[in-house]
Amino acid sequence: MLLIMANAVDEDGGAAGCTVEDWMAYDKEVKDAGILVSGESLADLVTATTVRVAPDGGRTVTDGPFAETRELLGGFYVIDVPDLDAALDWAARCPGARDGSVVVRPVADFGA
Repeated sequence: MLLIMANAVDEDGGAAGCTVEDWMAYDKEVKDAGILVSGESLADLVTATTVRVAPDGGRTVTDGPFAETRELLGGFYVIDVPDLDAALDWAARCPGARDGSVVVRPVADFGA
């Protein structure tokens, strides 16, 4: 899984330094390579809701994007590639890696 972390967003909520055309080109490249399993861009950060559960089971629900970090999860791609090196190559091509970062993590296989 490629987790796209933006360091900053523009006035439209998009990743700074990336155009819609950049993302469309990357989407096409991933699809044409036959490695796309799924992927989504997340809605505007102001639509976020945070849930925390205390040790006593009490639930706290908070409106808004209250995070302890400046990095924001902007979206993800799930790709099917043979190894970590291939995943790192695709992460480096991602427009989100330009002004942010792309976290590469394997999806857990609990059936194995």
